[in-house]
Amino acid sequence: MKKNFRDIIHKSEDAILVDFYADWCAPCQTMTPILEEVIEEVGGKIKLFKLNIDKNPQVAQQFAVRSIPHFILFKRGKILWRKGGYITKRDLIKSLNGFLG
Repeated sequence: MKKNFRDIIHKSEDAILVDFYADWCAPCQTMTPILEEVIEEVGGKIKLFKLNIDKNPQVAQQFAVRSIPHFILFKRGKILWRKGGYITKRDLIKSLNGFLG
């Protein structure tokens, strides 16, 4: 998984929004439909990658994810933006729009 994840965030031409989550996390579940709507609204310019921290603790640790949900926007392996916790659809779109060009 780790190599896969690294390949995905380094080789993709698109920006990738990584959703660090866990199945037991209620706010994470609340965010799922919001994330899907936002990704649809940005018209495929950003891809969504969901990363279960229970199955990939080393990746969460590598990016200093201390609480979930946690979102990191990558472009060719570089972190463009990150935010922990619940975020409204409006705020998420506003944040991501700055990176769509």
